[in-house]
Amino acid sequence: MNRFFRAVLRYFIKGMLVVIPLGAACFLIFWVVASLDNALNLSGFIWTDAKGRAIYIPGMGILSVVVLILIAGVLVTNVITDPIKGWFSRWLNRLPLFKFLYSSIKDLTEAFVGEEKKFNEPVMVEIDSSGLKKIGFLTQKDLSALNLQNEVAVYFPYSYSFAGQLLIVPADKIKPINRNAAEVMKFVVSGGVSELQ
Repeated sequence: MNRFFRAVLRYFIKGMLVVIPLGAACFLIFWVVASLDNALNLSGFIWTDAKGRAIYIPGMGILSVVVLILIAGVLVTNVITDPIKGWFSRWLNRLPLFKFLYSSIKDLTEAFVGEEKKFNEPVMVEIDSSGLKKIGFLTQKDLSALNLQNEVAVYFPYSYSFAGQLLIVPADKIKPINRNAAEVMKFVVSGGVSELQ
């Protein structure tokens, strides 16, 4: 009988670990969407029926927010961002040390989220003869500018950090990982806690 209650308790706890986060996430999403829709729904001000009562159209508030965000994105990209970006780049070129730091950080940021994502080739690298391996991302295949033949550049991100290190390794020591790059990055940055699907 004691084993039965332990098994029931174990199943109950496992069920709670699934139901509570899932229920909380669904409730939170529903609450945010409903609150935004109620607060920002302009249909009552725009449309009325024959008796002058406001007509409420569900979803109009969310649609208003999406349209407003799209308009803001177009304005910021075309009217504000490009001229300021050009001025800022010219100004940075006059500050050598700051220019170096800024461009390095900008390149790293764009490698993660920019239009040309650089960390899209996850690889496993054999570090030594004992079989020790590290997971990284192939960033450069051609290092002839450094007079290095048959060697590649691999970036190894640190767990729970945006830092990492770049190592030059022999090309025959890397093995491609046939996984989604974002999934592998999540696995590495989480210290291996996040499961690979």
